[in-house]
Amino acid sequence: MSKQIQAIRGMNDCLPQDSALWQYVETTLRDTAASYGYSEIRFPIVEMTELFKRSIGEVTDIVEKEMYTFTDRNGDSLTLRPEGTACCVRAGNEHGLLYNQEQRLWYTGPMFRHERPQKGRYRQFHQFGLEAFGIATPDIDAEVIILTARIWQKLGLTPYVKLELNSLGSNEARAAYRDKLVAYLEQHKDLLDEDSLRRLYSNPLRVLDSKNPALAEVLAKAPKLAEHLDAESAAHFASLQQRLTAAGIEFVINPRLVRGLDYYNKTVFEWVTTELGAQGTVCAGGRYDGLVEQLGGKATPAVGFAMGLERLILLLQSLNLAPDLPTQADIYLLAMGETAELAAISVAERLRSELPAKRVILHCGGGNLKKQFKKADKSGAAIALILGEEELARQEITVKWLREEKPQQTLKLSELAQQLA
Repeated sequence: MSKQIQAIRGMNDCLPQDSALWQYVETTLRDTAASYGYSEIRFPIVEMTELFKRSIGEVTDIVEKEMYTFTDRNGDSLTLRPEGTACCVRAGNEHGLLYNQEQRLWYTGPMFRHERPQKGRYRQFHQFGLEAFGIATPDIDAEVIILTARIWQKLGLTPYVKLELNSLGSNEARAAYRDKLVAYLEQHKDLLDEDSLRRLYSNPLRVLDSKNPALAEVLAKAPKLAEHLDAESAAHFASLQQRLTAAGIEFVINPRLVRGLDYYNKTVFEWVTTELGAQGTVCAGGRYDGLVEQLGGKATPAVGFAMGLERLILLLQSLNLAPDLPTQADIYLLAMGETAELAAISVAERLRSELPAKRVILHCGGGNLKKQFKKADKSGAAIALILGEEELARQEITVKWLREEKPQQTLKLSELAQQLA
């Protein structure tokens, strides 16, 4: 036998028994975004590598260690997208969607990062992202966060997630703060771990985000970003908090929340949970007013978020919040005899036309009645319809309930759809 080919490590199949839950989550996300007036945008899985170097930042874990990058036959450096915001901005710039306009957009699909696979963190993972362009005021920041809160409400997750907020201020204020932070960390250089030393001069704000418990005391005493905000950013942040409070959204200020991507400014936020161990962030986002211009467009304010679907589904499963979802079929149609089998094709098609919400499986593959009933039961259908030669001659069909203690009954074919409705 030939050697069996396996999936690539960290890239997983979504099997039929799991896809119903995925569809439920994806439908909830799409419907919620649409209810706020957001439209779907789709963009390629592969982009020019330069897009991510310029947007995410060359001195980030994603660009330094995690991107799937290759040279194509034309000699161009291409990358499987590691996140969606840069792609969305590139598409908006390219097609003239952003300058002097307001756009509310959402997208979903696979992203790729070469990380060590673990529960809730994979090399191919799926994100749902949402971006709002052209509005500089804190009301849109609040809308984006309130929208995520509605998603948690719909999925039953509200008691299990917590909103953390921070403001990174303007680029100028952050640069001044950066110098003070570097000066402070230099005084404690002997206590910094390898990752923090690597980031000390290239991306020092990421040191604040370190999960190393040995650094907790040093970082607790570090200068606070909130104390170095420019006046405009401080007013923006205060107004955002007022709006969230007015909407009944609870939050905590996390002064060490900085996000891992270079393009954020002002508002940053994360929804976190304690139910998933180390992979505690289920949604993250913030404002990135400079990115559109950085990628070749005209200056355009923007705010958005992304959430990982694998992690969201894992959370629903771990909390037993996954709803009872439809099985493979509602109705399973069995036929006995060659004439009945031919007629059953038309019966099944008529049911699909007249009862479009019902899933109808027509038995294929032959076999005796016992074998057909076994397949009907395995399909999860609530009803089995039996069409034999005698029933067909009388223009009737037998209805058998597979999940309820109801007596078997015979119906006229002409009345079948109406009765089953």
